[in-house]
Order: sequence, then structure tokens, then C-alpha cells
Amino acid sequence: MAYKNKIITNPIIGQHIQFLQTSKDTDGKLLEMEVSYRPYSKEPPPHYHPCQAEDFMILKGQMTVRLQGKILLLDEGDTLHIPANTIHSMWNNSGSTTIISWKIQPALTTEYFLENVTGVASDRRRRMRSLLQRALMANKYSAVFRLSRPPFFVQKILFTAATPFAWLFGYRGSYKKYLD
Repeated sequence: MAYKNKIITNPIIGQHIQFLQTSKDTDGKLLEMEVSYRPYSKEPPPHYHPCQAEDFMILKGQMTVRLQGKILLLDEGDTLHIPANTIHSMWNNSGSTTIISWKIQPALTTEYFLENVTGVASDRRRRMRSLLQRALMANKYSAVFRLSRPPFFVQKILFTAATPFAWLFGYRGSYKKYLD
């Protein structure tokens, strides 16, 4: 479970997340984090959040943002507001560490999504490389995170069809051990 000052790490995309305010702290209104990205971190898949807006401020370094298919470079002191349902991805394409302030409103279950994604990314037995693992997590957290492609209704059909096979192979949409 996320709590103030808890730090989680995603070794695949080179991201460290420190929770500053969680859903519990803000009655679900806000999730606030400070996030650092290693130099030349990987671009996450383009995605959107159907019911949440995000606000970013670059505290140190530079971020590359793909927003609605266009590339933006944000430097220290720059801010960016991403409305709900806006396709985007962010990563550090520079040679030095980048630190950002990241706020998500409302919080919903995003902290649990982030804890599970980083937990699975760190767990050698369950790496996110598995399509079955991705399908279960995409279904479980579709209220807070959706891939931009294929269209959402196609994802729902495919991911729902994959669910019994994923369970059979021991995958889950959420793992208690990553939330503790």
C-alpha cells in the first residue's frame, strides 16, 4: 500500500517514484509523487487516463514527451498539464538524471497500478514481457490506465479472452505482495 515517502523502482523504464501524498492522505482527490528518471530511460507505451488529469513540473533535467503524436522537450522549471483522455508518454532522453513533480487528479487506484507495475518489473519470475501479465493488469486497471492501441473495446475483448489462460499460468492482475 502506498504511503507518504514510500519509494518504488521500475528497473525496466529506469524510474524511481516517491509518494508524497496518496489517495488516503487526500480523500482520493490527489496522488502526488516525485519521480526520477535515469539517463536515457525507455519510453513507456503511449497511453491515456480516461478520468484523470496529470500535472508535471520539471524539477531537474529534461523530459521528452510524446503528446498526441508530437514530441515536446521540457526543461527545468517547465510545467505540463495533460487532460483526461489525452494520449501521451514521457521519458528522459538526456544524458543526466531528470526529476519531476507529478500530480494526478483524482487519485483513483493509480498508486496500486504503479506499485504492481513496478513490482512485476522488478520480479524476475513475472516480468512484464508476458502478454498474459499485461492483459490482466490492463483489465484490472483500465479505469486509470489504457494503452492507446488497439482501440479500447478491442483491448477489452482480447484481454478478457486471455484472462483464463493467464490465471492458468499463475498470473494475476494485482499482487498483494507489491502493495504491502
